[in-house]
Amino acid sequence: MEPRMAPGDPSQNQARGDEASPETDPHPLRPTDMLHAFPRLATIALTIVAILIVVSQCRKPWSPVGRGFAWLMNRTHAAVTQWGLDHVTVGPGDTILDVGCGGGQTVRTLAGMGRMVHGVDYSPVSVAAAMKKNADLIADGRVQIRQASVSQLPFPDGTFDMVTAVETHYFWPDPVNDFKEVLRVLKPGGTLLVIAETHKDQALGALMILPMLLVRARYLSVEEHREMLAAAGFTDIQIDRIPLKGWICAVGKRPVAQAA
Repeated sequence: MEPRMAPGDPSQNQARGDEASPETDPHPLRPTDMLHAFPRLATIALTIVAILIVVSQCRKPWSPVGRGFAWLMNRTHAAVTQWGLDHVTVGPGDTILDVGCGGGQTVRTLAGMGRMVHGVDYSPVSVAAAMKKNADLIADGRVQIRQASVSQLPFPDGTFDMVTAVETHYFWPDPVNDFKEVLRVLKPGGTLLVIAETHKDQALGALMILPMLLVRARYLSVEEHREMLAAAGFTDIQIDRIPLKGWICAVGKRPVAQAA
């Protein structure tokens, strides 16, 4: 005799081959729920876009925000620039190139030390800011600003006594070849000065890894700076730094006699 099953016993349904009924979601998603969530999602999306726009201005100012960045760079880079310039001697008759001239303050500082200063930047917004900053010196024929890339400098070989690069080299597309291009426009015996306010060996350097990734910048150690300049052909390479501030400057020379 088969055992009798109590009414409602789940095993009774299984014995009959019936499938168990699915559980009902007590909180089903309604179309109005998406409407309520939209403002929050839109805020998050706009915040991400705003962050990306601001970050992109560090590499290449291109908007009204970028004009603000160019002005800010003039103020915030002044101290590290002066510290770096203390490592070189600028003659009153020197012709100087500032690569990545940004808002133009370094160009103006150099114009007070040398005879003629050229500034280049690949951002039209930065070029406009630098020209405005140095309008009087441009009118006097002591400064020229133009839009150009470090990868293809619009100058003949052996033009400059010194080339400076302040807070810019870690954005360059091909650093070794770009430094070779800088070497080309230097006179034999001419000086390269690279200045930056962050490097991998600084105190608490790990804190800068994410910001450098966000701006797509190369985060280089002292030794990587030395190897990069040597690979480009520079000699007499000297590097100084202030680890607590993150400041670094590298000085190199174009050999007087280039190897054939």
